[in-house]
Amino acid sequence: MKAFLLYPDRDFDPTLLLSRRDRSYARQKEPGLDLHQALPWNHAALNQDLGLDIVLNTMAGGDGFLLEVALVGLLNGVSELDVIRYRQDVLRDCLRHGPTLRRTYDIVVEALKAERKHYWSPMSRYPAGTLSHAVEVLDIFVPALRKLRALADRNIGLFNSQGFSRLFEMLRAELSDAYFDEIDDHLKRLKFKGGVLVSAQLGKGNKATNYVLRKPHRKDLGWFARLWPTTEGYTSYLDPRDEAGARALSELRDRGVNLVANALAQSMDHISSFFQMLRTELAFYVGCLNLYGHLEKLGAPVCFPKPTALRDENLSFSGLYDVCLAISMNRKPVGNDLESAGKDFIVITGANTGGKSTFLRSLGLAQLMMQAGVFVPAAAFSAEVRTTLFSHFKREEDAAMESGKLDEELNRMSELVEHLRPGAMILMNESFAATNEREGSEIAMQITTALLEKGVKVGYVTHLHQFAHRMDQKKLPNALFLRAERQPDGTRTFRLIEAAPLQTSYGEDLYANVFGGDERAPESRRLSAAR
Repeated sequence: MKAFLLYPDRDFDPTLLLSRRDRSYARQKEPGLDLHQALPWNHAALNQDLGLDIVLNTMAGGDGFLLEVALVGLLNGVSELDVIRYRQDVLRDCLRHGPTLRRTYDIVVEALKAERKHYWSPMSRYPAGTLSHAVEVLDIFVPALRKLRALADRNIGLFNSQGFSRLFEMLRAELSDAYFDEIDDHLKRLKFKGGVLVSAQLGKGNKATNYVLRKPHRKDLGWFARLWPTTEGYTSYLDPRDEAGARALSELRDRGVNLVANALAQSMDHISSFFQMLRTELAFYVGCLNLYGHLEKLGAPVCFPKPTALRDENLSFSGLYDVCLAISMNRKPVGNDLESAGKDFIVITGANTGGKSTFLRSLGLAQLMMQAGVFVPAAAFSAEVRTTLFSHFKREEDAAMESGKLDEELNRMSELVEHLRPGAMILMNESFAATNEREGSEIAMQITTALLEKGVKVGYVTHLHQFAHRMDQKKLPNALFLRAERQPDGTRTFRLIEAAPLQTSYGEDLYANVFGGDERAPESRRLSAAR
């Protein structure tokens, strides 16, 4: 049985998200199993630069497993348009039927929690112990499967997505009434309340071979048949103090039930894998539901984006905002609008504290969420899919003084270049501003030019006027220049407008806010702020 809620043709492997305790158990069952979901190598930088912790914690709602699934789901986005649309359809169903989604998730979680109580039985290594363990676990799983079947019966016509429709149809087809009757009968017999009936043949040296587990004698025979059975045989009784005989009898029992124990253990593992898989894929949508509910309370709009092919170079949106900022402020922030096509170089300049970095984060978060198949924080959003997303934001001074800020920035950029490929997207926030204007502009020019030539989309927030001005003078057809809007009285609207870069970043506004009055910063301070 397959869930197919994240991909139309393959599963998201839940064993890659196991907790530490589960990993130890899984390694015993399958040595060498790869238990670590491969996150992007730069996941720590993306988390820091885009403020992902805020989004992830909102999605998790205090649940560690939901947090891990949300992290892997957001950072391992897909570039296939059909997969993105497939997830969007599934998520639309989840938003329409939230209680049903949570009920399904709870059923699976409860079953897996009950299974863990049976993990560490010391007798599980023997066939009889394996059989007993499998029967106990299946006694937990079967009622959970019944609940899933009943839930599928009630909702088969209410969900429209291909993912849920196929899941419910599969549950109804595979978990029929005849299946449950048969499995109940098998589990009842395999508890061997009347003992184990095993047959064997004599081989060479009168050693028993060909052990076969037999069905127990029928208990519905009449009194005459029970008193005078038609089969002949011999009966031996074991003395309670005969330890050697008890061990021999236990070995005979293990040989008899060995094949059945293995078959039942495989069935248990199959159902357990299905529950783990279903739990993981449902957890991703439960996290999305948590985030949606939080934003809905804030009155912050969300939309399902329209992804386009990489070659389209399309970017348009209305009301795009930083979802992390909305959650932190506990209110809807100011959104931005943009309509562009054929642009793969976005330069953002303008007044300090005008919302430039916030806009860059909102763009990166929207791209991640779109390619994860999730709604985005905007009234409308459309963009081309990218192979990977990278970030190069300014960092604080190195407290250990192992290197200067410029060296640190160049080292990080060198590491990024090793992983950059055509079709990627990189967001740069005040990169190379740790040196003088001329040197920083030259470094920025050379690096961005090389990136653009290799088909990498660049979003760049900068105060390097020489760099921004020179790029503007080139009149590149693929370049878009945005500026943080500032009113004549110095008020920031936190909106970005399409406009050429200015020579100043209005650092004197900050000076006046800090020191008050109508004073203006000295010329040296003004020039420094402009850089």
